[in-house]
Amino acid sequence: MELKDYIASVQDFPQEGVLFRDITPLMQDGEAFHEATSKFVDFAKKLKVDIIAGPESRGFIFGCPVAYELHIGFVPVRKPGKLPRKTLSYKYDLEYGSNELHMHADAIKPGQRVLIIDDLLATGGTVDATIHLVEKMGGVVAGCAFLIELEDLKGRKLLKDYEVLSVLKY
Repeated sequence: MELKDYIASVQDFPQEGVLFRDITPLMQDGEAFHEATSKFVDFAKKLKVDIIAGPESRGFIFGCPVAYELHIGFVPVRKPGKLPRKTLSYKYDLEYGSNELHMHADAIKPGQRVLIIDDLLATGGTVDATIHLVEKMGGVVAGCAFLIELEDLKGRKLLKDYEVLSVLKY
């Protein structure tokens, strides 16, 4: 199955000059969504992970079915004000500004092998922030997995010390 056939390219979104890779057609097709998720599951099995972490919101979309398939937990990585208990936070820069991510302070146990799953690797700010949070809790980042990698934005350079899976590259 050619998964790129299920990615729509939208010119000038969210701002002029940006070519946005829309994953919703892939998510709407059961076979394509299953194929993509299976690639993440195989990667997670290879890395022998204990738990999945996913930044909101699209990290939830791919991370949750992987955790479910492997009978392991899922840790949501959220924007400020979205988690009800004590959190750890990390501020970072995006392609279009800055942001901050939070995780519950007890979400990762020391020594747990964590796979971070998100839809997109661009400049790497979101995954780098998630790595900082996982490692601050004593977790071991076993790897990072993405549906799409935008190679020209060079986010992978931040991940040189980690196993990385990019299902699709543009």
